[in-house]
Amino acid sequence: MSTAVDDTLWSAVGDPIRRRMLDLLLAENGGTATALSKQLPVTRQAVAKHLGVLDRAGLVSATPSGRERRYRVDEAQLARAVAQLSSVGAAWDARLQRIKRIAEAIQRGQE
Repeated sequence: MSTAVDDTLWSAVGDPIRRRMLDLLLAENGGTATALSKQLPVTRQAVAKHLGVLDRAGLVSATPSGRERRYRVDEAQLARAVAQLSSVGAAWDARLQRIKRIAEAIQRGQE
């Protein structure tokens, strides 16, 4: 793989709620924990915790907005995540092709 796999990044995008949060933040050009909690099946406190995970992974950044913090997606870090996913996907495709060739060779040997 051309990029090193970042476990923190993968852990952050591994949760479906956090992926949905990223989708919402991208669609709405940012948002607060309160606004996100109105669109998700979790509490505001849970949203805040998920945003903390995304922030530590570098996928979002926060700026003060009144009494809350406004979160935006870091598009460079998101692009890095996409590149890692593509790289790992390609590596797994190659592994699966090798397994398929081995299985086919075994099957031909048994016929």
